[in-house]
Amino acid sequence: MFCGLIFLAGEAMMTYKTISSAMIVQKSIHMFLHLIALCLGIVGICAVFRFHDMIQAEDVYSLHSWVGLSTFCLFCLQWVFGFFTFMFPKAGKQTRASMLPWHVCGGRALLYMATCAALTGLIEKATFLELKHHRESHLINFTGLFILLFGIFVDLSVALARYV
Repeated sequence: MFCGLIFLAGEAMMTYKTISSAMIVQKSIHMFLHLIALCLGIVGICAVFRFHDMIQAEDVYSLHSWVGLSTFCLFCLQWVFGFFTFMFPKAGKQTRASMLPWHVCGGRALLYMATCAALTGLIEKATFLELKHHRESHLINFTGLFILLFGIFVDLSVALARYV
C-alpha cells in the first residue's frame, strides 16, 4: 500500500512539477504513475481482505482501516475526476483553470491521509506485536519517520514554485 498510495502517488505529484517538457508529456506521466498507484492500491486492499478472511478476523475495525479505505475511495474519485477533466475528453479551458486548485488541494490532502493511514498502520502493527524495546520497534519507528519525511518533502516540492 505504501508503494502505491504514498510512494508512486508522491512521485507522480513531484514529476508533474519537476519535468520540463511539453504539458501533454507531464500530464501523461502524472496520470500513468497515478494509475499504477491505483492498481497497486486495488491489489493491496484485495490482499488485506483475503488475509482477514483466511484468519477469520474482522475487516474494518480500526482507525487505520477506516482512514485507509476512505483515502483509497477518495483517491479513486480524484483519479477519475482528473482523467475526465484534464485528459479525456478534457473540459473547457476556463473549467480546467478553475478546477486545478481544487485538484491540487485534493491531491495534497490525499497524500496527508495516506501518510496518516500508513503511520496508524505501523502503530497498530507495533501494538499487535507488543513491541517494547526490541530491534523491531526501532525498525518500525524509523520506517514511520521515513514515511513522514517523504510525505513532507513531497508536499514541499508541490508547494514550491515550479522549476526552482
